[in-house]
Amino acid sequence: MIKANNPNLKSWVDVLPGSDFPIQNLPFGVFETTFGEKRVCSAIGEYVIDLVELEYLGFLEGLRIDTSVFSREFLNDLMAEGKEKVSELRNRLSEILQDIPGKWNGESKAKQFMVHMKDVDMQMPIKIQDYTDFYSSIEHATNVGTMFRDPDNALLPNWRHLPVGYHGRASSIVVSGTDIHRPKGQMIPADSDQPVYGPCRLLDFELEMGFVIGKKTKLGDTVSTSEAEDYIFGLILFNDWSARDIQKWEYVPLGPFLGKNFASTVSPWVITLEALEPFRVQGPKQEPEVLSYLQYEGQKNYDIHLEVEIKPEDTEGKIVSRSNFKYMYWNMCQQLAHHTVNGCNINVGDLYASGTISGPTPDSYGSMLEISWKGTKPVSMPDGTERKFIQDGDSVIMRGFCEKDGVRIGFGEAEGKVLPTK
Repeated sequence: MIKANNPNLKSWVDVLPGSDFPIQNLPFGVFETTFGEKRVCSAIGEYVIDLVELEYLGFLEGLRIDTSVFSREFLNDLMAEGKEKVSELRNRLSEILQDIPGKWNGESKAKQFMVHMKDVDMQMPIKIQDYTDFYSSIEHATNVGTMFRDPDNALLPNWRHLPVGYHGRASSIVVSGTDIHRPKGQMIPADSDQPVYGPCRLLDFELEMGFVIGKKTKLGDTVSTSEAEDYIFGLILFNDWSARDIQKWEYVPLGPFLGKNFASTVSPWVITLEALEPFRVQGPKQEPEVLSYLQYEGQKNYDIHLEVEIKPEDTEGKIVSRSNFKYMYWNMCQQLAHHTVNGCNINVGDLYASGTISGPTPDSYGSMLEISWKGTKPVSMPDGTERKFIQDGDSVIMRGFCEKDGVRIGFGEAEGKVLPTK
């Protein structure tokens, strides 16, 4: 097992029970200092670890990594250093933070390289080059197919043969805490054959995970399922906001456009595959047998507990979904293999979203479209109101964590508040 993941490790930092960021996590993000400079950081407990200051104090001597990448505005250059060097960095951070006598004596200088999270503004962690969204939950695809097509033929003929996806819009992906304006567009009223223009009425979230590319390829190259994890740096939470009424009118024949590209929200922390190693699980059985380039060996799914809270303005919120990343029919390695099988090149910072993550029961559905079953089953809120879809003033908060052997590895939050149409 990787050294930094040892469940027996203890830190001199006071990490509260249930924290997303124990010493075994050590994720990466970008924060803004009090004097306006953006820096790469890690996290433990309720604190941000300033890697620039840590390097200045001499704690990172002897590492092969180029420490100038800690002063960049995004994680891209750090990821491009390669997984071996980043692993060395995580192990060094672990040594510095461990509650054992040693040469680092990190606690004595903690005030110089640690800042409380409440005192910093977390930034967009990645400069996203390109973004692809998949459609890889069989429960979600079956629910949607049942609602809008023939329940006996909910999945289209290609669905069990390939991970369906589409190229999304990278420019409108924003970091947690960024407000979202209700989108406008064309919609088709139920009692009409002519479209109307106006604000979206059926605004929805989609509970997803995203994986980030840390190693590029050349045009014409392919990435096999066995090689895919060499290219995947880590995972983030992803809310693919969706305007269902706009989407319904526009998506035939070329798929989503204005119903999706107005905004997506990501969490500020990238959790490395290294930190997630202990939480691998077997994925669902795939039938019929997939083609050779999509076949894989080993456990490629991850046991990540997920939840979605809707919080109206100035009142108590409610958890409306509890799902799990392990439900995904198509795993990340298959998604990347399929994405590159035609020779499509990938770049550091590319982002791939899983598609809506729905489980087998209604309380594990990953969108309001499913939870309210197209608006026919409203959700009761603590303040006495109901939700079929997301209303102005609502905040949608996504959270995720893994837990095993007394260790919890969390992802933080992906939160966005809906404002009225501009």
